[in-house]
Amino acid sequence: MRPTVLNPLFALATSLSGVGPKQDKLLRYLLDKGDTPRLVDLLLHLPSNVIDRRARPKIRDAVPGTVATLEVTVDRHRPSPPGRARVPYVVYASDDTGDVMLTYFRAKADYIDKILPVGAKRYVSGTVQMFDGTLQMVHPDRVVDEAGLANLPGIEPVYPLTEGLALGSLRRAVAQALQKLPALPEWISPEVMRRCQFPPLGEALHRLHAPLELTDILPNGPYWSRLAYDELLAGQLALALVRAQLRRPAGVRHAGDGHLRNKVIDALPYALTSSQREAAAAIANDLQQPVRMLRLLQGDVGSGKTVVALLAAAAVAEAGKQAALMAPTEILARQHIKTIAPLAERAGLRVAILTGREKGKERRDILARLAAGELDLLVGTHALIQDDVAFKALALAIVDEQHRFGVRERLALTSKGDAVDVLVLSATPIPRTLVLTYFGDMDISELREKPAGRQPIDTRTVPDSRIGEVIDAVGRAVNAGKLVYWICPLVEESEAIDHLTDATKRFESLRERFGDKVGLVHGQMKGAEKDRAMAQFAAGEVSVLVATTVVEVGVDVPAATIMVIENAERFGLAQLHQLRGRIGRGSESSTCLLLYREPLGEMSAARLRVIRETTDGFRIAEEDLKLRGEGDVLGTRQSGMPGYRIARSEVHAQLIAQARDEALKIMRDNPKLTGAQGDALRCLLYLYERDEAIPLIGAG
Repeated sequence: MRPTVLNPLFALATSLSGVGPKQDKLLRYLLDKGDTPRLVDLLLHLPSNVIDRRARPKIRDAVPGTVATLEVTVDRHRPSPPGRARVPYVVYASDDTGDVMLTYFRAKADYIDKILPVGAKRYVSGTVQMFDGTLQMVHPDRVVDEAGLANLPGIEPVYPLTEGLALGSLRRAVAQALQKLPALPEWISPEVMRRCQFPPLGEALHRLHAPLELTDILPNGPYWSRLAYDELLAGQLALALVRAQLRRPAGVRHAGDGHLRNKVIDALPYALTSSQREAAAAIANDLQQPVRMLRLLQGDVGSGKTVVALLAAAAVAEAGKQAALMAPTEILARQHIKTIAPLAERAGLRVAILTGREKGKERRDILARLAAGELDLLVGTHALIQDDVAFKALALAIVDEQHRFGVRERLALTSKGDAVDVLVLSATPIPRTLVLTYFGDMDISELREKPAGRQPIDTRTVPDSRIGEVIDAVGRAVNAGKLVYWICPLVEESEAIDHLTDATKRFESLRERFGDKVGLVHGQMKGAEKDRAMAQFAAGEVSVLVATTVVEVGVDVPAATIMVIENAERFGLAQLHQLRGRIGRGSESSTCLLLYREPLGEMSAARLRVIRETTDGFRIAEEDLKLRGEGDVLGTRQSGMPGYRIARSEVHAQLIAQARDEALKIMRDNPKLTGAQGDALRCLLYLYERDEAIPLIGAG
């Protein structure tokens, strides 16, 4: 039940005067809401800028290009001539130092007569410009009389808008919502309030929407930071409640005696790295504890996460239980099964794959074996969480690239068993602050070494004016029997970005030079075509593979030692790093050439510099976060923090750890959220839409 004190804030925006069906539609779009927004949605839509109306110069002292509020006497009107609506309506006004023209386009004459009667004194506020030697104000923002001047704010907020929504109508709606803000209990502990010097919530909202100083609306100021902390605390508390639910005592545990794991290790063609051994041991230890495992295993492309995941699955199979590995794409799922199947077969583990491609009798057979307990590990995509997929005894859910799945999908997989342990894999090393934000306080294993025998990659940057030399070098490599990836950013040429070489065009130009030795693979091809093109390249029937970023994941050709990335300045750091990880997988040294178009922007130059200097995915992830913000690092590409409207990682990063510590303290001292503090925290969870965690309080 939502706390009753919040009811005024959950009233619909259409209950405000001036918000009709048209405004409702525009507000839904602006605030990204399926339903009519509520007052709380308006109050958490923060200003992006302010207009300073405090300058009140005489006409002769007004500075063109600035906002000024002028005290004028209305001298005369010059309406638009009949039938010539394009000619502006001009009102001439003056003070004792000079004249000003107030210019309106497509104006209603009776409206202007009413607000600017001849002979009256008025205060007009807006941007002033010079026109034909006379000061001009086009469409003044505000026109008020003496009484109205008292209510004219010196500083006015400017909000992000959507087409068709007037700034004035949004301001009026927000101002009404502010008046209905109830007195809410304080949920931040006194000690944090003191340490961070946060204002009360009501004061923060008033100063953001009705600023008294230009600095009031800055994201790093106390008012915005207060709301960012609230939002982060709500997120961390919800994660902590989910975690407590996952951590509750779990009865019979899931690790056996090690005999299957030893068989998998014996089947490997190389020794495990020390970080693989440590991660496997930590997972086996988690599986024996009386609480459920929640561990993040992160490591670079090719650091051997799949093998560690297989060892985890073998550990539960030893105890007669089943495991599932869910990947976000079919290519990734098939890459995992390709690594797993031969090892599993030699160790006596029974595995299968389930994606949208498995249909009819094949699918029915897999589901029957799964339900009968005749499969130890099922690898797949979203297909794993469909209703008809039933495990006999699911004990371990392995989720690859978890940030691409919602909470609902993760819970849907774990609900297919009893007290299921969770292992999350990430090939994008995630900076610590983001791990906290998206996964809460998980245990983390990192695979930092490359598997034995991996060769360093020599990375160089080359301007695209030297593309002829690059093609000659590729020719020499092909003659020497080497395999080459040539990566392009687009599939087909688009008019908008005419200089980006599309893959089909590059394929044709290289084919003229090297004939049948050139292949093509891109995302618009059918699955079977892609597989065939990749198989030809892996078998060496094709020496140069022109590709788009589909090869970023799930393609393993150890013999490929050269990669050319065209328009490298267009790619993000993480993407360049993932692409480069496709070479350097065999015993030969490898080269990556980054072709860029001149002149390079500052950001692009910084990215290429980082990628040239290091192959450490963890360092690259940290640099990427500094350069771009985490929406891109996590591949979710929205501005700001995914799932967060107010908090911004580049400004509020230090608040994430504070919110996490506070959430852990709450879970330690008041896990059932009881008493006055508990009531206040429930208000917080509802206000920031984290209330889906509330039913978990005290569950189980």
